[in-house]
Amino acid sequence: MIDRLLYNKTIEFQGIFPVVAILGPRQCGKSTLARMIISSDDSFVYLDLEKQSDLNKLNDPELFFKNNRDKNICIDEIQLKPDLFRAMRPAVDDERKNGKFLILGSASRDLLKQSAETLAGRIGYLELTPFGANELKSTSEFSLNRHWLRGGFPQSYLQRSDKASDSWRENFIRTFVERDVPQLGMNIPSITSRRLLSMCAHNQGQLLNSSRLGESLGTSYHTVQKYLDLLEQLFILRSLQPYTPNIRKRVVKSPKIYIRDSGILHAILNIEDINALMGHPVFGPSWEGYCIENILTHLQGWQPYFYRSSSGNEIDLLLEKGDRRVAVEFKTSTAPKPTRGLYQALNDLGIEEAWIIAQTEDSYPFNKRVHISSLPDFLEILVKHRGSGLTHKA
Repeated sequence: MIDRLLYNKTIEFQGIFPVVAILGPRQCGKSTLARMIISSDDSFVYLDLEKQSDLNKLNDPELFFKNNRDKNICIDEIQLKPDLFRAMRPAVDDERKNGKFLILGSASRDLLKQSAETLAGRIGYLELTPFGANELKSTSEFSLNRHWLRGGFPQSYLQRSDKASDSWRENFIRTFVERDVPQLGMNIPSITSRRLLSMCAHNQGQLLNSSRLGESLGTSYHTVQKYLDLLEQLFILRSLQPYTPNIRKRVVKSPKIYIRDSGILHAILNIEDINALMGHPVFGPSWEGYCIENILTHLQGWQPYFYRSSSGNEIDLLLEKGDRRVAVEFKTSTAPKPTRGLYQALNDLGIEEAWIIAQTEDSYPFNKRVHISSLPDFLEILVKHRGSGLTHKA
């Protein structure tokens, strides 16, 4: 069993909120985490709404909650019956008991609007991602390249071979576009969803151009934007917003897009092994997206952006917390060097702390301003400081 970083946070939230929601993509380990949490607690009733028998038990949710007043309740795949939130509120308000409900969902809080509206002040949200590198590094078979190639979905990473992992991911993508999207009432043809995913994969780490994507799909800018928003709400896509400081220089204002899980990215692009990845044009953008996902999983309270001026000066990831800003660049080289464009971007924004995350085994200061680090070392700093601080001296 691989320990999940969210385990302790979930326990903490159960002592604070009557309802705790663990949200994340399908197959990322939400059910396994929930079973670990409730396994030693006989007071929990577990319902999986993908099972018709469990779904039928909630035909009259108020009656079910009343009959299980002395129980805590875990409900899996809550997005399949969002009207439950309205029935939860009286049960929560009558009992005034923290930890009463543990709910799991494969859609974001914004898609589960009824929870935000009905249970405001009564519900705490947590996001579970697929396995991160820091969750796997203590396992005997951990390999950064294996994790990067296969991604973090447990059933992808733990397969016996790269080929088996690729087959699992291909099935995941097919199920996602054919079943998961329609289940949420989104009338998107599966072939359109698949084509859009492919376009996003080929544009990994690039600026979003919804008009161009719309032309390729034969649809409007607004329709493409709606589709992209849905992919983001289902935890498949990430849009990284540009940093737009109040300076005289003109800056890019379009977001950059990433397929969040590197393994899903590689499956969409038919990249089956690490050698094929190294020879593919997505090699650099894939490393960038992989690092960004692992970093953002551990950060608390920092806002992520990218920066690019009209003259091309760029920072891959800009982290801001209060008046503190840290620049992070990603290089596939084993001996990276800061570029002139990075220094110019740092000067544009007055940033004095920068990191280059590279495929190096050593971590060392390049100069007083720039530090070279491996991804595992950088993540160790984040965990050590619980995501609250970054410093070259950590």
